[in-house]
Amino acid sequence: MGLFSKKSNGAPRAEMSFIEHIDELRKHLFRSVIAIILGAIVVHIFNEFIVQKILMGPTHSDFPTYTYLCKLGQKLSLGNMMCLSEIKVNMQSSSVSGQFGVYVNVLIIGGLIVAFPYVFWQFWKFIKPALKTNELKRTKGVIFWVSTLFFLGILFGYFVVAPYTVNFFANFTIDSNIQNIWTISSYFSTIVPLILGSGITFQLPLVLYFLAKIDVISVAFLKKYRRHAIVIIVIAVSAITPPDMLSTIICSIPLVLLYEVSILLCKKVERQKLKEEGATDWE
Repeated sequence: MGLFSKKSNGAPRAEMSFIEHIDELRKHLFRSVIAIILGAIVVHIFNEFIVQKILMGPTHSDFPTYTYLCKLGQKLSLGNMMCLSEIKVNMQSSSVSGQFGVYVNVLIIGGLIVAFPYVFWQFWKFIKPALKTNELKRTKGVIFWVSTLFFLGILFGYFVVAPYTVNFFANFTIDSNIQNIWTISSYFSTIVPLILGSGITFQLPLVLYFLAKIDVISVAFLKKYRRHAIVIIVIAVSAITPPDMLSTIICSIPLVLLYEVSILLCKKVERQKLKEEGATDWE
């Protein structure tokens, strides 16, 4: 399917050539890069707070997640079962450019997160001309929902997945004489993929929603393989979180709920298709 550009009055022009596609893509990529750079500047301005309070937050024993989970466990009469252990780890930089390299990555990743809605908007503007009129009507609000789910996933990864992972590895030892001394690079390369991965994973409802629109999947399919999906979710969560039942349950619940939301969205798609087919038959 070719992409079509539009005139200022909204009338479609002829199909764009390959070179025109590349030029259009270049423009959107350039604008996205500029947005990420501006986001990185914002991160740089607040770098002290972002590094000490946000990036290094899960390594502090007073991190909100540790405090709230402990209080929740006590209210549920579970004692200290949900209280995470004190963080026992020292941090160091083992290479000349170690801290600088991490800081550059913080600027880039932070800039991307800050500018994500605009970056996705540029991506959407590039593929939007290829969609038909009826397809465009069904994608209203896509930028809002993609951005919202992305940020919810980021928050989930930061406040749930990352703290459990950091706490587990900080307190795991095979011998009491061995100290956990992490490099800042290894710490960054461990938690950032978890956090960004959560942001991407939270796009599951929208992905399944659009697959339902193009008849790749159905509600019956999702219900039939619900148990399989839950097992896959639990296995995936177990692979990236500490190997204890509590961590697995806490991290799996939101993803299972997202799967259920996906089923509801797909039901909406199927009802809409039945209405359209009924209107067509009536005509």
